[in-house]
Amino acid sequence: MPNRRLSMRKIRQILRLKHEAGLSDRQIAASCALPRSSIANYLERARDAGLSWPLPGELDDEALYARLFTDTAAAYQPTRPLPDWESVHKDLRRKGMTLQLLWEEYRQDHPDGYGYTQFCNYYRNWKQDLHVVMRLQHVAGERTFVDWAGQTIPWTDPGTGQVQQALLFIAVLGCSNYTFAEAFPTKQLWHWIEAHVHTFAFFGGVTELLVPDNEATGVTRACRYEPTMQRTYQDMAEHYGVVTLPTRPRKPRDKAKAEAAVQHAERRLLAPLRHHTFFGVGQINEALRPLLHQLNDRPFQKLDGSRRVWFEQLDQPALRPLPDMPYEFAEWGTGQAGIDYHVQVDRCFYSVPHTLARKGVIEHCTTARTVELLRNGQRVAVHQRCWKPGRHITDPAHMPKAHRRHMEWTPGHLVDWAAKVGADTATAVRRILESKPHPEHGYRACLGLMSLAKRHGHERTEAACRRALALNSPTYQSIKSILQTKREHDPLPGQQTPKPPTPTHGNVRGQAYYGGDATDDAS
Repeated sequence: MPNRRLSMRKIRQILRLKHEAGLSDRQIAASCALPRSSIANYLERARDAGLSWPLPGELDDEALYARLFTDTAAAYQPTRPLPDWESVHKDLRRKGMTLQLLWEEYRQDHPDGYGYTQFCNYYRNWKQDLHVVMRLQHVAGERTFVDWAGQTIPWTDPGTGQVQQALLFIAVLGCSNYTFAEAFPTKQLWHWIEAHVHTFAFFGGVTELLVPDNEATGVTRACRYEPTMQRTYQDMAEHYGVVTLPTRPRKPRDKAKAEAAVQHAERRLLAPLRHHTFFGVGQINEALRPLLHQLNDRPFQKLDGSRRVWFEQLDQPALRPLPDMPYEFAEWGTGQAGIDYHVQVDRCFYSVPHTLARKGVIEHCTTARTVELLRNGQRVAVHQRCWKPGRHITDPAHMPKAHRRHMEWTPGHLVDWAAKVGADTATAVRRILESKPHPEHGYRACLGLMSLAKRHGHERTEAACRRALALNSPTYQSIKSILQTKREHDPLPGQQTPKPPTPTHGNVRGQAYYGGDATDDAS
């Protein structure tokens, strides 16, 4: 497979649509832009591997690939000659021509050729790529069509006086034509997702399929056969349990319902507001609401009832229930954990387990409150989102043991340790931390004092700190020098040197021999 990560994501989506959404192979093939044969192949491999939905939580992309693709059989290729299918297709347009007759002519030219059943199967597979126009019969609760209206709505910024253009988002149900419309300032991803959340809330439920245009906000790569969905848009669809089915590029017939709804909206919603002056998008939506109700209540010209009546009778009972919580906007991206095992997300840095440093791509899902980091589809870290650029958010559990031990030291922890040695040692530690631009700069000096206390004992270390404080030099190097020269018990500055005691000896008479002390003699 050329892109294993993309293929595994497709397979996960296929299993979800089959076992959770209950779609047929044909519907899954249309949603995933894959041939039905591929859908059947993936589902058969999953059955053989004993997999269904939901998949086990510990099954990442690599493990899923190993479970499904253990064989190396080559793709099936025809081994017998086949006719020119384009000539067969043209001949079938002739009056009275049938596939049976064409197959008999084929077997006359190729006696060892395929049988009639295989002949028909190959022809149908070839014909799938032909242009076919079909009038769709929409089932209740099946499809929601969404699009942007081409006509914009001007509004004036009251602060600057600048005239800006608001865009009208349109959503319509396929069966009842029940319509939702709301104005947004831009087509950016944030407003695109918000429009869908408001749509589902307006309908009070969710259809099985969501049919968008190939809008760049929702479809990152428009393709007739395999469009690539924007990750946040796909995440929103999975949250609501809806299947996205983008239309083919430059094929307006695929979204005829949306095109008609846009036309009705421009005539019934925008045209009546053409003389209004708005000073914000909120004012536009306030003016749109009564007009939108009128549009949905307007009777059909050729049918009985209205959009609202049909919605209440057909679509509304068939809609799937909304999830407990509305979708929270999330942006997806990729990054790589550097040597410091942090991944950059929106100018901030978030930690992952240190074993993932420089080990490949890390996906990140960012909401307004959290940042979730994933590797091979498995979550490896989650952090509260930081809004201050340049900050590093680190989970201590992600750090190596050596880094974790270093981070456990805090100014309070160091002072508490020093107090166990003595009051002067605690004062020296505080003076060292206060003398640095940042307390962490003094950690090494304090750890050095700990090493001196282990080597020379608490009593000598306390005396050395007392002398260093008296000399106004409470530094690691000064205390180390005092201990090395054994000067910790020398008199402190301002203290007199005590007189040595008189030695006891027979030839030393002492002060008592002279009948008094020096003061008495002087008197």
